[in-house]
Amino acid sequence: MNLSSLRSLSLFVAALFPSTACLAQDAVPVPPATTSAQDSGFQAYLASLRGKAIAMGIRPETLDSVAPTLTPNPRVISLDQAQPGGSFDAPIPPFEPYRQQHVTPALIAKGRVAWTGNRPILSRVEQDTGVPEAVMVAIFGHETSYGTFTGDFDLLRSLATLAYEGRRRDLFEPEFLATLKLLDKGIPREKLVGSWAGATGYPQFLPSVYLRVAKDADGDGVADIWRSQADALASIANYFVDAGWRKGQAWGMAVSVPGTLNRASVGNRLTPPRCPRVFERFSRWMTVAEWRALGVVPMAAPALSDDTLAVLLEPDGPGRTGYLLTSNYEAILDYNCSNFYALSVGLLADGVAK
Repeated sequence: MNLSSLRSLSLFVAALFPSTACLAQDAVPVPPATTSAQDSGFQAYLASLRGKAIAMGIRPETLDSVAPTLTPNPRVISLDQAQPGGSFDAPIPPFEPYRQQHVTPALIAKGRVAWTGNRPILSRVEQDTGVPEAVMVAIFGHETSYGTFTGDFDLLRSLATLAYEGRRRDLFEPEFLATLKLLDKGIPREKLVGSWAGATGYPQFLPSVYLRVAKDADGDGVADIWRSQADALASIANYFVDAGWRKGQAWGMAVSVPGTLNRASVGNRLTPPRCPRVFERFSRWMTVAEWRALGVVPMAAPALSDDTLAVLLEPDGPGRTGYLLTSNYEAILDYNCSNFYALSVGLLADGVAK
């Protein structure tokens, strides 16, 4: 499982069960009063990370000062083990109920307020990166409802707990070390809060993602994704640039698919390298002109030119709304590998931009 898959799982939980992120208030670290056998093992594990931390350039005193303040968080383990995953063969639910929950008139209206309030920075960032203003805003809205809730779990305690528990240590241990790196960069401990799985700030970045793509857009010398909407929005755009966003290309468009379409003839014959259940639902790539020739037509003004390569996705099956999707849709999937997530981000962006 890669970091994108981890984000998909944790953000899927947050989307369906937003209240779970507030079930534990542990943003203020306190040293343990007693040391149990479990705590002793936990502290021994943290001590074992000293060499890795030093190799990453983390000051030894950073780990030495943080470790005594940490104890295992059983609530984090419980939430991790309770993630909805289901069998690979379990039926995929319909998209429409999810869309109605995540692309609402209220979210569109709030998005327009956020867009208007950040137009100068959004315009500049779009010009520099090619990432549309409304897409940046839609991620901001989808992740944290435009900053109204960003999570209140102490990242260091949560990530240390998940790494120590061991089932996915290869994912969580590097994120714990990356959080120590954030401390070394001068990010205050009180800002390092977020979801139980380590996502933080307005864009809900994992700590390693912050280190890779966070941007200072307001010129104060700090990429503050926790308090500065300008920095958060520019960082979101930089994430998409890093994921291969193509300037001047829309994410996709809703289409009407004729019942006569021979879906077997346009099936995807490639084996997806990751998130197989997401990508296996795509058709093969064809130009919009080729799709038109098969009777697949836009449901509104065309967002894609005839020479654009696109795949067809019918999230609710034949007879319902379909979507022609470009490589920029795949960039959204890189943020969270879920068709429901990526579609709702695209549709929210379109709603905000109207």
